[in-house]
Amino acid sequence: MRTTGYTAAEYGDVSVLVGAQRGAYPYANTLLVRGTAELLVVDPSLSLLEGAPPADLVLVSHAHEDHIAGLGSYEVPVHTHEGDLGALRSREALVAGIGLPPGEVDAVDKMMRDEFHVRGRPDAAGFEDGAVFDLGGRTVTVVHLPGHTAGHSGFLIEPDGFLFVGDIDLTSFGPYYGDVGSSLVDFEASMRRCREIDARWYGTSHQKGVIEGAEEFRRRLDDFAGVVARREAALLAFLGEPRTVEEIVEHRLVYRPHVEGPHVGPVERRTAVQHLDVLMSGGLVAEVDHGRFRAA
Repeated sequence: MRTTGYTAAEYGDVSVLVGAQRGAYPYANTLLVRGTAELLVVDPSLSLLEGAPPADLVLVSHAHEDHIAGLGSYEVPVHTHEGDLGALRSREALVAGIGLPPGEVDAVDKMMRDEFHVRGRPDAAGFEDGAVFDLGGRTVTVVHLPGHTAGHSGFLIEPDGFLFVGDIDLTSFGPYYGDVGSSLVDFEASMRRCREIDARWYGTSHQKGVIEGAEEFRRRLDDFAGVVARREAALLAFLGEPRTVEEIVEHRLVYRPHVEGPHVGPVERRTAVQHLDVLMSGGLVAEVDHGRFRAA
């Protein structure tokens, strides 16, 4: 049985509804933004299954289960980026985006339905980068930050100076770009874009919560981005002799050896292939035989 309920923290007229375990997965942090005309909720999480605050509008940063588990509490207009619209409208599309082995799809679909209450919102509408939602005396501007998913987006809330960066979450785990629609190249570009935005507060979806001040945020963002460089360095060291993709998968770039689950192999494979593509384009890795790669 999942824990419900949240703790509210106030940042101007933005409330961060911090989920259980400081918003660590399977929980997440939700935003409640108050304007003079409308109330807006961003990313209704598991914590909102009971006692969800009222809202006139819901925005979804990206279509992952931990960000939409509380969506059933709202029969109001729902919007997400065009890149994630299919996955928000259909649970089948959401599960397909994880890229699981065929034999695991039904079990994960059941988990999405029973544990995360994902039903799909065929009424959901799409937005694009730069779209502005005017709540009356307060605006929420979409900042498209792809890489984690194709449609992953942040939201800049003014006049409060609050930038919600979603799953650019500053955790020690580092950037996740292991879904079918994920992109390492896009994720790195999105981190650079975040670095250029001056705000008073930077809100994350998970346990790092809200960071105050651009200087501190950029320091933590650099640490977060450094995980990508460490994965790259580990891969180059492993490619001191020719290796196949499957050998890289077994070696692991993302998950620790004790972590198990149907997602682990596919995520490791997609991550490895993306790093290989980047390294080969930079001349740091070469394919020395069909399907075998070595550091140049």
